[in-house]
Amino acid sequence: MTADFRNRRVVITGAAGVYGRQLSRAFAAAGASLCLSDMRSDALTELAGSLALPRERLLTHATDLTEDASIADLIATVTARWRAPDVVVNNAGIYPFGGLLEIDADFWDRVMATNLRAPFLLMQGFAKAMIAAGVKGSFVNVSSGAAAILRTNGVPYCVSKRGLEWLSKGFALDLARDGIRVNIVRPGFAEGSALVEFPPNYAETMAAANPMGRVSGPEDLAEAVMFLASDAAGYVTGEFISVDGGSSIPRRAGSATEAKRRRD
Repeated sequence: MTADFRNRRVVITGAAGVYGRQLSRAFAAAGASLCLSDMRSDALTELAGSLALPRERLLTHATDLTEDASIADLIATVTARWRAPDVVVNNAGIYPFGGLLEIDADFWDRVMATNLRAPFLLMQGFAKAMIAAGVKGSFVNVSSGAAAILRTNGVPYCVSKRGLEWLSKGFALDLARDGIRVNIVRPGFAEGSALVEFPPNYAETMAAANPMGRVSGPEDLAEAVMFLASDAAGYVTGEFISVDGGSSIPRRAGSATEAKRRRD
């Protein structure tokens, strides 16, 4: 992606996670000023140091997205420095596993608070700031294929991502006349999550099942997010892009002979 984000101010939530680090590096390399938000202050410090940005191009905020006051403080911190951001990437999300008969209300509330309520509050707060400052900004919300295909061991996560996509479309309609766009990316599986421990060989299994034969690489999500946040997508709002190597394509396995013929 050759988009120029110099003089653009970008907020990234979940910045210290596997996707967040990719996004942070990509936007930093494209010249953006960054506000990196994550609940883990030590990981934020490590990430900020690795980017080696000048102080005037970098903010960090240890945000607890389950607390309205912490979200409000993030918005206040950003608007005090910049008046309004140009781009907000709602990337943070949690995906704990658990069957519906096993989880309790606190489990449900924590997933919904992080994955759905927090993006609502952040889009609402930052959109008001953009309108007041006359900024024709862009929101890019990181969803999941779980918004379309139910996972029986993670229904709360699926519900939260389905809700996030409808919420994104709702904001896209509300903000269109203000020149503010809202779009969605559904990334593929990427290795390196610090929040979920997967079974042994899980990444290899996911790669083998993917039509492209690999998991998501370090640039895949960032390239799509940067496109949607850029002027090149100036007439795109309320839409989603799947960046998953084709894993979301409805299909069934063919015969071994067919697979060999395709490779040949």
